[in-house]
Amino acid sequence: HVQLVESGGGSVQAGGSLKLSCAASGFTFSNNIISWIRQHPGKELEWVANIYADYGATHYADSVKGRFTISRDNAQNTVSLQMDSLKSEDTALYYCSTVTLFEYWGQGTQVTVS
Repeated sequence: HVQLVESGGGSVQAGGSLKLSCAASGFTFSNNIISWIRQHPGKELEWVANIYADYGATHYADSVKGRFTISRDNAQNTVSLQMDSLKSEDTALYYCSTVTLFEYWGQGTQVTVS
């Protein structure tokens, strides 16, 4: 079955960096778009970035463009989100997600920027 497991969250001061990872299993990882989505405390979900399967094309929300970098390792079935120059408004629960026949989400990893 499809599994997505996020890791790497934590607490960091503004201006710092964190690297999130999403470990995937149960589907043909190299064929799938993988997305990062976040949920700020008490607010709606916000799409952050995604990375395509072919050629690894990447896309970012304006709020993170130039500060976050998404990448994938098809040999390891992982997607990473390097987050630099973090701001307090980046504080959120971060999820990775993919769609096969259904949409799948991980359990999330908390990022707190103070």
